[in-house]
Amino acid sequence: MMLNPTPPEKLCDSRGHPYFLWDVEMTLPEFQAQLIDLDPHVRAHAIGKLLRQDRPDDALTLVSVAQVRHDWARVLPHLGNRRECWAWLIPELERRAG
Repeated sequence: MMLNPTPPEKLCDSRGHPYFLWDVEMTLPEFQAQLIDLDPHVRAHAIGKLLRQDRPDDALTLVSVAQVRHDWARVLPHLGNRRECWAWLIPELERRAG
């Protein structure tokens, strides 16, 4: 259900900072490491930040629906005003995947 993800070459600025991490100085590889961190709290915070600050089409190129679902209970508090959107979208994507 991805509509139009940002081309990889436009995802980051010249320093390697992704557009959606406007509030921290972090490169994409540093952020990706947090998305798979063994500490579930670090991972959930990163996934929540991604889902809250990134476009859905781009977020789903960095994490899978299965990853989000796995950590859903911990991710939920980090979603802010995007909570309802993702609470609808995750089951919808799962349904479509069949």
